[in-house]
Amino acid sequence: MSDPSTFLSAWTVAERTQDVDFLEANLTSDFLGVGPLGFALTKPEWIARHQSSGLRYETFGLDQINARIHGPTAIVTARQNAIGAFHGSPVPQYLRNTFVLLEHNGSWQLASVHMSFIAGTPGAPPMPATPPQAPPDEGQGR
Repeated sequence: MSDPSTFLSAWTVAERTQDVDFLEANLTSDFLGVGPLGFALTKPEWIARHQSSGLRYETFGLDQINARIHGPTAIVTARQNAIGAFHGSPVPQYLRNTFVLLEHNGSWQLASVHMSFIAGTPGAPPMPATPPQAPPDEGQGR
């Protein structure tokens, strides 16, 4: 069985190049992708993003990959780096992704991906403001 990062490298190429044949063969039948805005896409819906003219990537990759393997399951976190557009609107440049990979006949398949904004990066919401601190109790220490 190959390393999960090898599989994810092939997946990133498939996403960037709209290789629906790779996605059809390497997403589990019950695949679920959750986007950064909370929408959930089934396997057919995920693949359909590439069959329409809606989603286009100029660049698409992963770094900061951390894989943990538990028997036939790998849980991988990574930072997604992408430049592209969905129906003309820019996609977030950086997302934090959590992947669930399942071993199937000696190779990995993608069962799920959950994407989250990285606050303060291009295309993401700003960093939340620090809540104001309560003034010190003037009566303390007396």
